[in-house]
Amino acid sequence: MFTSLQSLDIGAIVALLLVPTCIVLGALTVGIIADRLIRRYINHHLAVDESTWKYVFIRSMHGVPIFFSFIIGLYWAIGAVEISPTLTKLLSYLLFTSNVITITRVLARTVDGVVTMYFERSNKDLPKTTLLNNILIGVIYVMGVLVILQYYGISIAPILTAAGVGGMAVALALQETLANIFAGLHLILSKQIRIGDYIRLGTGEEGRVTDITWRFTTIIPLGASSTVVIPNKTIAGANITNFSMPTRNLNISVPVGVAYDSDLALVERVTIETAKEVLAHVDNNPNAEPLVRYTKFNDSSIDFAVILPSSQFDQQGLIIHDFIKALTDRYRIEGIDIPYPIRTVIQEQEDAPAETPAPTKAQNA
Repeated sequence: MFTSLQSLDIGAIVALLLVPTCIVLGALTVGIIADRLIRRYINHHLAVDESTWKYVFIRSMHGVPIFFSFIIGLYWAIGAVEISPTLTKLLSYLLFTSNVITITRVLARTVDGVVTMYFERSNKDLPKTTLLNNILIGVIYVMGVLVILQYYGISIAPILTAAGVGGMAVALALQETLANIFAGLHLILSKQIRIGDYIRLGTGEEGRVTDITWRFTTIIPLGASSTVVIPNKTIAGANITNFSMPTRNLNISVPVGVAYDSDLALVERVTIETAKEVLAHVDNNPNAEPLVRYTKFNDSSIDFAVILPSSQFDQQGLIIHDFIKALTDRYRIEGIDIPYPIRTVIQEQEDAPAETPAPTKAQNA
């Protein structure tokens, strides 16, 4: 008898869970099929540019049909089973929370993608800053939490009031941190400093900007393997030289001198050819147009400046290095002389005065 009762209980449990399980599995299957069909339709029939907000939104919606189908299946499964009102209410809270978190996540991913896309349009081929993205994503998730609390019946007015009062206390205690946060936002929104720019502060620090966080700006000096971390408010209040604005191109000037008996037309042609070869090899810029400008009749040479256009600030040392080596070899082949400085030193010696002989005893007498 005990065995039959136990089998009856198991059969009743199985019968009770069979319908909800089938509903959930069916809804999950429909969601998977719908997600694949939507992605296939977008890939084959919709020409969406990757640099638009529509593409960002579609990517943010990846996997959402599956989740919503699962949630809908759970709602139906709960309605198909007779359970206590308390448990039903608890499950409803959990499902609503899941829905809000999903929507919030989609919005956060969309905003993050749009902000990143906007900065990539302004700074092509450069990494994004993390400060503005983190602040916007944090605000979106806070709004999602407030919506959930409001659904639970928890009044958010006292929370906002307490947050305002607490915010004042936190602001007084964290003045240094807040100053760096707002200074970082100012740097980003003013676009005076962008990720990838090479800057030099009035205090002497210089390097390429790699990131602007909520407190610090990190830069890497030219040719260094270390990172310099500077507070945002220090950069906001400093005199800054930005070598990447208004354009990232720069002109490198290399002074050269040749002998007075040189053929200046030949010198100019050979120098420009050598400069083009170096720029095509080092800077990967075969269309660069270097210039030669004669500047001075010096003591032992005719001086001129070679202007080398470059699109990479970090490569200027290597460009000068390779150009001087290549130009020296080419001048030797062409018979162009780079004179040594010559100075003639004339040393004059005055004749020593004749010494007066000492008087002898005879002369004294």
